[in-house]
Amino acid sequence: MASLVFYLISLFVIAIDQLSKGWIRANLAMGEETSVWSGLIHVIRLENTGAAGSSFQGYGRWFVPVAVLIVAFVLYSRSKGRLKGLWMEIGTGFFVGGAIGNAIDRVLFEGVTDFIQLKGRGGVMNIADIALNIGVIVLLLTTLFTRRKQAKVTTAE
Repeated sequence: MASLVFYLISLFVIAIDQLSKGWIRANLAMGEETSVWSGLIHVIRLENTGAAGSSFQGYGRWFVPVAVLIVAFVLYSRSKGRLKGLWMEIGTGFFVGGAIGNAIDRVLFEGVTDFIQLKGRGGVMNIADIALNIGVIVLLLTTLFTRRKQAKVTTAE
């Protein structure tokens, strides 16, 4: 059941990410913007040919092999039983889904479609970026609490 969670989350993230980016590309011109939910979310269509924070512009395709290696490492680690537990499945599912979502854009469009800006300030992101962040947070917290739990068991013995 746990491995099913990983695949369901990964596929869900990829599907929602690609559907949302497709809708944005079909309905908003480059740079066009609007506000959603009383200004909580600012929607603006941008194309990022680099990495996070628009760094490394023009080198986005170099991140495709990195995404492939990360996904391969996660799948290999899962097959060896190194990534166990429901929270690890959830974290890796979000992370892999986000990595694949942005890799698809880089391969098909030579850049990533970004469109979500919270409260009209800060960086502009997409669903894959949000999923990557959720995945990293869940993985860090899971690792922290697992180690803390193991340390308590070790000291209790």
